[in-house]
Amino acid sequence: MKKICVVGAGYVGLVTATCLADLGNQVICVESDEAKLQGLREGVMPIFEPGLAELVERNRAEDRLRFTRSMREGVQASDVIFVAVGTPPKEGGGVDLRHVEAVANEIAEHMNGYKVIVNKSTVPAGTGAWMDELIRKKQREEYDFAIVSNPEFLREGSAIADFKAPDRIVLGCASQRALDIMRHIYEPLATPPMETPIISTNVETAEMIKYASNAFLATKISFINEIANVCERVGADIDTVAKGMGMDARIGPRFLHAGIGYGGSCFPKDTEGLLHIAKSVNYDLKIVSAVVAVNEAQPLRVMHKLRRVLGDLKGRTIGLLGLSFKPNTDDLREAPSERIVKALVEAGATVRAYDPVAGREALAAGWELVLCRSPYETVEGCDAAIVVTEWDAFKELDMERLREVMRAPVIIDGRNLYDPAKLRDAGFHYDAFGRGGSTA
Repeated sequence: MKKICVVGAGYVGLVTATCLADLGNQVICVESDEAKLQGLREGVMPIFEPGLAELVERNRAEDRLRFTRSMREGVQASDVIFVAVGTPPKEGGGVDLRHVEAVANEIAEHMNGYKVIVNKSTVPAGTGAWMDELIRKKQREEYDFAIVSNPEFLREGSAIADFKAPDRIVLGCASQRALDIMRHIYEPLATPPMETPIISTNVETAEMIKYASNAFLATKISFINEIANVCERVGADIDTVAKGMGMDARIGPRFLHAGIGYGGSCFPKDTEGLLHIAKSVNYDLKIVSAVVAVNEAQPLRVMHKLRRVLGDLKGRTIGLLGLSFKPNTDDLREAPSERIVKALVEAGATVRAYDPVAGREALAAGWELVLCRSPYETVEGCDAAIVVTEWDAFKELDMERLREVMRAPVIIDGRNLYDPAKLRDAGFHYDAFGRGGSTA
């Protein structure tokens, strides 16, 4: 058992703190937002993540997890400090490290003995060395410490399972003492039956592993979307193309699902961050630049598809099924839906929308749409419906009922959720991505 402090109760921080507590450690989670902190103490989760609320409650009840606003308390009561604060993109490029810097300064101020300081936040290569220098300069008394880069690979919607059964654990560290402590923390995951491999390397390499991993996954998505766009023009079916590709062990089937592109807090930010890192060392990262360009254009292809059927969109009513960037999360950050909503409104259309969990977040963010309570209410009187998020709830819709309440039976499937033949047999004009026959 280790005494651990996790700084930040955002998506990564809260999942990390809760899962570390569930491994048997004593965890203090530090959060500066008073409203969020109060909510956590009352069992109100600041994010939607399946199973998280129950796991937080269990570990709080068993006195392994508690929340505080005090950095002094968190730092001085802990042997290991996980930094899990936001690293948003800077305007004009680069990564904003002000939250990391603020945490590093507070750690330096409150240190009372040897500490292992672990970066969970996604940061550019060289950040660990910069933090090391910063803390040594800011310390009131000279205490020994070590910086570790331990990047997270959590997927929203399955974050708890990803933490407890990871593909790998990456530890970037120059200190054997710190490395031994980190290996002890992750021992339940690294020993049978889990036997998760641990990659030990230097800090800079660990920092780059995170960026390279996310950029490659984003590349697979943009690549298959490019191939889908060609498939539409030559009459090929992207689903079968992707299946044939994915059966090659060198390629693999994951992240080969064509549609309106990626979103969320990681892929957009990390591809841009990697481009800035490369630019800072005078390297033109051409492939990643193309990945970003393809993804920016992909959501707006639904506009071309709509105009092919409806013509001028002014005065039309369009229903959106889903808003979050992926199912099982309420995250709207960089969601393709935002660009689609803005484009529809600019074209003079009225937007109706339903999402199982992200609707209120969209209204709070000022999106111009009418929020509905069900898929059927959403498409009532609509000239077309767009499938934006592949929620399970949308997979089993009563298509006959859907067609009856729509003004025009038009579906643009941004996630290739439905069988084209069945939808067309049901009387819909159906258009998807890369399924042949479309020239949008």
